[in-house]
Amino acid sequence: MFQRLKTEVWAATLAVGCMLAVHGVATAQAPDPTIVHPDYSDPRLWLCRPDLQDDRCKVDLDATVIEADGATSIESYRPAQDPGVDCFFVYPTVSNDDTWLSDFSPDQAEWDDVKLQFARFGQVCRQFAPVYRQGTLRRLRVAVGGPLPEGDQPAPDFGGYADVHAAWDWYMAHENHGRGVVLIGHSQGGAVITRLIAQEIDGKPAQAQLVSALVLGAPVMVPPGADVGGSFAHVPLCRSRTQIGCVISYATFRDSLPPPPEARFGLARDGLRVACVNPANLAGGPGAPRSYFLTNGLLNRPPEGPQPDWLSPPTVIDTPFVTTPGLVSTQCVQTGQHDWLSMHVNADPADPRTDELAGEILRPTGIDLAWGLHLIDVDHSMGTLIDIVRDQAETYADR
Repeated sequence: MFQRLKTEVWAATLAVGCMLAVHGVATAQAPDPTIVHPDYSDPRLWLCRPDLQDDRCKVDLDATVIEADGATSIESYRPAQDPGVDCFFVYPTVSNDDTWLSDFSPDQAEWDDVKLQFARFGQVCRQFAPVYRQGTLRRLRVAVGGPLPEGDQPAPDFGGYADVHAAWDWYMAHENHGRGVVLIGHSQGGAVITRLIAQEIDGKPAQAQLVSALVLGAPVMVPPGADVGGSFAHVPLCRSRTQIGCVISYATFRDSLPPPPEARFGLARDGLRVACVNPANLAGGPGAPRSYFLTNGLLNRPPEGPQPDWLSPPTVIDTPFVTTPGLVSTQCVQTGQHDWLSMHVNADPADPRTDELAGEILRPTGIDLAWGLHLIDVDHSMGTLIDIVRDQAETYADR
């Protein structure tokens, strides 16, 4: 099923960040990247914030609905006018800076990731996405033979989590005003969110304002058979759409390509298992999520990337996204020491819709099985995650 996938070397080394067809440039000089304690009152340190003139969450999110019989229609995006809760997002590893840590100058990579993984949540919440000095793609690629980043390695407490912590503190002091908040992060961003919950929310007064957390493509640890413990002492996994103060977490692999022993995600450790919560069926078992995929390209791939045509014969699609009812189904699976979200493509050779869905990282030697479907962790369940947050926000308001 992968005969039409194109092999790329560095463009797909990490399934984080996205490459869309829109290009732009920063309009204001960024703050000094060497400062130890950034001041998050500065609007230049935010990608999304309600008062920004250049809010990167305010973008074209229209989608073409592609039904199983090939029928298409346009779904126009409509943001919420007065949402009752906030969403706080930490983006994954997307920076193409040549250094160990990124600077405070976001560019197309950061902008595109926000468009793909966070902007659509404007249907249900006010949006906050800080810029932070993250570990770069170049830093990550050292492990697979890439060149060393420029400069000296920064101190462990410089940038990264410390920046996000500072942004969170500023948000809570100046913007929250007692509102409920949803925390969202993928990959490196998910790991930062896990640490933020453990240190600043779990068992503390702020836990009362936690609507939910979406920790995607990053581990949340729990004792075997339990929904709480491990990473968090008091914050449980979500098991219904009316449950609040809980966490949804998973890492995705194709059902036909389960995690190998060297998989980067889902591996049990220290007597704890990696949490897997299926957004399409929080109580357990299989389900069919609402997906939103890029019309062209994938994370860290050019627009003409390896996703096969959505319809046969090919049809021109003018929206940046497609949504494909019933194309995929998901289910949490435990195999040996791995817990993972299994994604199945409901292929039907008799209909005109694609039977192939790309998503793996490709090396010169083929698919990198260790990363699974990390590229589309968020995409395959985006609509369902938004539906869950909407229900949780209503529950929070009723409470």
